[in-house]
Amino acid sequence: MGGEKKISKFSLVLRRSFETSIVFFVLNFMLGRRHYRIKVFQALYAWFQGGESRQDIAERALLQSIDKIVELYYLQFSFFLEVIEFYRMRSEDAKNKFYPTEEELNPNLKLLENSLILCLQQNKDLQKQFNTYKFSWTEEQEMVRKIYLKVRNLKDLRLYFNQTENSFEADRDIVYRIFKKCISKSAELQFYCEERNIFWVEDYQSAALFILKTLKQIPENFPDTQSLVSLFPKDEDDDSKEDKKFIVELFKKTIAQSDKLEEMIRLKTKNWELERIALTDIILIKMAIIELMQFPSIPVKVTMNEYIELSKLFSTPKSKLFINGLLDKLMEDLKKEKKIKKKGRGLL
Repeated sequence: MGGEKKISKFSLVLRRSFETSIVFFVLNFMLGRRHYRIKVFQALYAWFQGGESRQDIAERALLQSIDKIVELYYLQFSFFLEVIEFYRMRSEDAKNKFYPTEEELNPNLKLLENSLILCLQQNKDLQKQFNTYKFSWTEEQEMVRKIYLKVRNLKDLRLYFNQTENSFEADRDIVYRIFKKCISKSAELQFYCEERNIFWVEDYQSAALFILKTLKQIPENFPDTQSLVSLFPKDEDDDSKEDKKFIVELFKKTIAQSDKLEEMIRLKTKNWELERIALTDIILIKMAIIELMQFPSIPVKVTMNEYIELSKLFSTPKSKLFINGLLDKLMEDLKKEKKIKKKGRGLL
């Protein structure tokens, strides 16, 4: 019995490791390092605000927040297919009116017979993911109806109906346009996602862009047993273990060296009291310093550019200039003290 328990626990660890690897494999195509930095920044902001007292729990929550982006990807796919199903039901209901119009009696079924939509509806892996996440739109039919109306009134759809030639390329193009104009830009769906998970505000467009990329990649006669993720072959440079290591180490090292980093900032801001500097600015500066000193494979220029871009997202225009100037000064000091050690040509 004891041996069976050990094997069971070992299998569980392996499965969790595999699932984590798959998540980061998927995210390699959806996200770049910038989005990972944003996730670490959000986790650090919560940490320094006193949101969680245990670092291991905060770290686990950070990794789970990244996992949630994959859920958001499938959620948007699920919602899109729900809108299409609503479109089908409305077309059938219209025939049963007391006085249906000629158009209602003979609706244009071209969208419902769209080869790419049929491919998505029949894909077994996609349905498996929907069931895993337990998506349900039963209580959200009003939102579905609003998006359905946008789809029905879309000029692109009328042009699609008027096309005389049928092709997979035309079917794929209209699906791409419908998703881009009616789903990825849906304020209603974005609000719904924000209500489910506050961090999905920033993640929504990333997931939508990945779906658009997926739609472009789906070939004609795509097997219904094949995963959509398989459309994106793994590049040699992709390394899910390195991505996870980057996220965890950036989070841990920024916390571990926080006091030391604050002292470095304090020495360069003698005309400022540290308490007067926005917490967002301090965290971004701390992260940048850690990346400069502790990540030898990331070029200095990349780190500097990335944190200046992040300051545009999370700080005021004045803060952006403050962070830019302070990082320049700190970087020069770190170079003189030989604390920036990069591996590879051109990294400095």
